[in-house]
Amino acid sequence: MDNKYKTQEEKYEYISKQHGGYYRHNFTDHAYLYNLYFPPKEVFNHLKDNIHNLVLNYPMAQNALAELIGDIIDQPTKRIIVGNGGAEIIKILSGSLAKKMIVPVPSFNEYANAAPEGKVVEFPLDFPSFRLDVDKFADEAIKVGADMAVVVTPNNPTSILVPKADLIRLAEKLKPSNCMLIIDESFLDFADNNEQISLEQDIDKYPNIAILKSMSKAYGICGLRIGYMLTANANFAESVRNGVHIWNINGFAEEFLRILPKYKQEFKDSCKIVKADRDVFYKKLCAIDGMTVFKPDANYIYCRLPDGALPGPEVTKRLFIEYNIYIKDSVGKTQPDADRYIRIASRTQEENAKLIEALKNVMYVKNK
Repeated sequence: MDNKYKTQEEKYEYISKQHGGYYRHNFTDHAYLYNLYFPPKEVFNHLKDNIHNLVLNYPMAQNALAELIGDIIDQPTKRIIVGNGGAEIIKILSGSLAKKMIVPVPSFNEYANAAPEGKVVEFPLDFPSFRLDVDKFADEAIKVGADMAVVVTPNNPTSILVPKADLIRLAEKLKPSNCMLIIDESFLDFADNNEQISLEQDIDKYPNIAILKSMSKAYGICGLRIGYMLTANANFAESVRNGVHIWNINGFAEEFLRILPKYKQEFKDSCKIVKADRDVFYKKLCAIDGMTVFKPDANYIYCRLPDGALPGPEVTKRLFIEYNIYIKDSVGKTQPDADRYIRIASRTQEENAKLIEALKNVMYVKNK
């Protein structure tokens, strides 16, 4: 065991305060949300074969990186800003550019966390469905004078998609107020018909839309730290680009982008496996008595624990201590009954099946 903890309970306390490095600590990670079936071995072999050049030389700067992303998503370079993960771009959007940002909640906390105090308005999703009413959202954005509105689709933690037609209507409603709509599509590759749902190929029609994508999740490359923003709004693109420093992406990430087009089919196939595993997992979670399970559009599943079960934080802790499995509870999210909800990343079918059994065993107080 790592010398930072002596018992499984101490290990839990340590891990629950970390934001990564989980692979060093030998437990099953159903908390972080990434594609287990990509990249293929050939990608790792290529990076190993080129390690000397990648370590010894400066990587390319923004324009050349944007060209690489452009080749992958079939978009002009001038519309693309490449970030050190989506988090770098979020920091620029929330921390520097937005005068007032509106975010539906619960959602990915980083948009609010990266903003100065008082700059973020939280808009509660309809409860208990966690659906986004885009008309109410637009009205509230206009009322509070937001110049930036964020929608994560599929949402994190709920794994629920916002329909494309709703997003277009939202953009149109926000346009007269000069409010930019930031659509975070980081998990969209795991949704059905994702190519029809994405607004990437329609971006030129909507100058007040910017699409943000963290590549860590879908491409399984959390450690490489790559994300991008796409917009047809030249002024907005330039203002985000100005917030990025000259060598913000390392050589390994650059090389990954360079070779990625060769693996388009492998990537699509990997997403199909993720979805198949998730769908089996969803059905098994639905079979747990009293559990409310939200139908997932991403590679993770949001659940409300049965009324008689222990609270989310207690279930999460017991899963880890007794079974060495880590999930996320919803405490810290802005929503009603946050301590009743858990978010579980789908892994392999075998690991998902083990989690189901473990969950059943820890959800209730054991009779002594």
